[in-house]
Amino acid sequence: MSGIVLLSNILVQYPINPWLTWGAFSYPVAYFVTDVCNRAAGPSLARRVAWIGFGVGLILSAILAPPRIAAASGTAFIVSQLLDVAIFNRLRAASWWKAPFFGSATASIIDTALFFSLAFAGTGESWLHLATGDLAVKLFMALALLPPYRLLVKRLTA
Repeated sequence: MSGIVLLSNILVQYPINPWLTWGAFSYPVAYFVTDVCNRAAGPSLARRVAWIGFGVGLILSAILAPPRIAAASGTAFIVSQLLDVAIFNRLRAASWWKAPFFGSATASIIDTALFFSLAFAGTGESWLHLATGDLAVKLFMALALLPPYRLLVKRLTA
């Protein structure tokens, strides 16, 4: 989890185009990890993984990423991860795909709004465009990661 946070904090600094950074592709894997932990072992472990990822990711990001990126990332990460765990747990008994999809999608919206406003507001960077592209990729990834989620959870819970 910490590696995902660090990698995303580095990759978000490299735009692909005016609408997208490379971090948009790595960060959704954090929700995947949380959701697999939540399904396999429950919300307590998922929250623990999120907090550990937050702590280690924040320390590494503070060393290797600009302070504003590290602070924005830490704030957005822990708020959105805990939200993902809560939504997932509420939808746990629903169809297998609803908990991971709606948890990740809702958390992605909150994460994107928090991260980009804290990291880039007032910098002159076209962050609203980046946030829009980032969110679109995160929502796509929430769908694309459903098949691997299903396969991994079946293996872990069999």
